[in-house]
Amino acid sequence: MSIPFSYIIRNLVARKLTTLLTASGMALVVFVFAAVLMLEEGLRKTLVETGSPDNVVVTRRSSGTEVQSVIGRDQAAIVENQPEVAYGVDNVRLTSKETIVLISLTRRDSDKSSNVLIRGVEQTGITLRPQVQIVKGRMFRPGLSEIIAGKSIASRYKGAGIGETLRFGKREWTVVGIFDAGKTAFDSEIWGDVDQLMQAFRRPVYSSVILKMNDPAAFQKLKMRIEGDPRLTLEVKQESVFYAEQSQLLANFIRYLGIALSSFFSVGAIIGAMITMYASVANRTMEIGTLRALGFRRKSILSAFLTESLILGAAGGVVGLVLASFMQFFTISTMNWQSFSELSFGFTLNFTIILKSFAFALIMGLTGGFLPAVQAAHLSIVNALRTA
Repeated sequence: MSIPFSYIIRNLVARKLTTLLTASGMALVVFVFAAVLMLEEGLRKTLVETGSPDNVVVTRRSSGTEVQSVIGRDQAAIVENQPEVAYGVDNVRLTSKETIVLISLTRRDSDKSSNVLIRGVEQTGITLRPQVQIVKGRMFRPGLSEIIAGKSIASRYKGAGIGETLRFGKREWTVVGIFDAGKTAFDSEIWGDVDQLMQAFRRPVYSSVILKMNDPAAFQKLKMRIEGDPRLTLEVKQESVFYAEQSQLLANFIRYLGIALSSFFSVGAIIGAMITMYASVANRTMEIGTLRALGFRRKSILSAFLTESLILGAAGGVVGLVLASFMQFFTISTMNWQSFSELSFGFTLNFTIILKSFAFALIMGLTGGFLPAVQAAHLSIVNALRTA
């Protein structure tokens, strides 16, 4: 014979204050846990979606990032003439020789400065990134000191807005356009003509070569040919893989820090749930004895108290997830440890995070309620009624 579910709910309602405090503590822990997972997912999504599986990034072998990579002009010419490279309109090869430099810009809301990545691209560079769209102004013109800024940079840094000017590389650069890169890492960059940027910074080499393949299935063939060419010391990666690797270091830091914080706070929440359930057992000793006298088995008492603690955990999980969902309206910026430049990304909530957070809340509730439930189930009828 099992104890009715309505009886369990009435017991929780009868202890409104302790129920509310315990569920609130669990909700805060779930909020922290979910927010960390959302932050990690937001970072991963921002960088992974920056790359396209049809595009290939060629950098110097073992450089790790475009910032540290150097590719000579002769090597770049060999790469862009590979047979796997696709052609666009007017029979133009879809490649972009690019250079990367870092400059320091001052924030609009303070006097603090941060590194911002400047990407020199060819005109085909924007064709290779269909997610990049000019939303204000126009594209820069080759041969001129003109630049376009990602919308994240334009809104946060002095001199990066449309019509404003920035001074770097001993030149004045005019911002002629703002682009939206669909919440990818390109939103945190400034783009200009690759030849003009190389002249301004006196750089004789490129940082990377981006190319679009006519058949993505031929990637391994292209990779083996370029990496096996004795004239080249280059590394070939799919663009999506390249940017996924860029997120690894920071994502791991966020994950481990979040797990440590969540674990620390969850101990307090579990102790709170345990105290609540122990108090419930102490206050209902006579009630438990009466239930046993009426024929309810020990396992029914055990399951009833475990159900109470699981309901507390579930309530905390729902509230915590609702609170965490509002974090999607916020965007944060930090330094990308791979490129040492500013990177903006948001919190991303998905079904997997919801499941993990809710399961985490139920585990807290189950852990906090297990020992009190065992104690309640093992109260003898005689002692329980005598205590009353």
